[in-house]
Amino acid sequence: MIHYELQGRTALVTGAASGIGLAVVNRLAAAGARVALNHLPDDARGPVEVARLRADGWDVVSAPGDVSRAGEAEDMVARAIQELGGLSLLVNNAGTPGVSRVVPAPQLDGVTEDVWERVLQTNLLGLFRCAKAAGAALQAAGGAMVNTASIAGLDTTGSSMAYGASKAGVISLTKNLARALAPKVRVNGVAPGFVTSAWELKALASRMADTADCALLKKVCSPEDVAEVIVFLGVGASMVTGQTLVVDGGFTLADPRHFKK
Repeated sequence: MIHYELQGRTALVTGAASGIGLAVVNRLAAAGARVALNHLPDDARGPVEVARLRADGWDVVSAPGDVSRAGEAEDMVARAIQELGGLSLLVNNAGTPGVSRVVPAPQLDGVTEDVWERVLQTNLLGLFRCAKAAGAALQAAGGAMVNTASIAGLDTTGSSMAYGASKAGVISLTKNLARALAPKVRVNGVAPGFVTSAWELKALASRMADTADCALLKKVCSPEDVAEVIVFLGVGASMVTGQTLVVDGGFTLADPRHFKK
């Protein structure tokens, strides 16, 4: 495992009260970075995790705010940058499946206007809001941005076609943000496969064992597996930009019949 020395670096991680986002905060803070942990204002897990991390001696601050709400997302980013004293890294990780159960592609009636609204406002528009609000600070720092996409944005079905479309948008947006913020800022993404995070376990628990069996490495990702790659793209990989790296244990390289169920 690569060890980074990140004293003097600052980072904002969205959707960080649990799962991949929290794992990223843990890694960055342990390496010496000053980190703003974004969480929904009514999510009690956020303050609890901030208190825990600070008790461990790490430099972490709370950044409450809902990225799905125009204005609130930008205000959250501005407050975080002010409190951090600048911004070296933005990790756009906030996301939602928009559903509590998998909606197979043929079930078009299951993908309602409300599902589309929730998914796009958070996964795609929320990401853009935060990226735009952080752009000037990242350019001033010569920093980087990493966006959490999904293999659902590639060739797999995901929890619904709305979710897959939002993550395909993240992959496209990652390329265009790399163009927009070059040459001072690198922008990359990760496309995780199945991850053992809370909402994926709730929505997709019945498919986990089959997914692990199909993957070339015979396991599904943990949040820490994905966080390792996010940190690498955010603070290493100095000549990589506009790319989205698949982190799925070889699931999408398996027989396509497995993941079109």
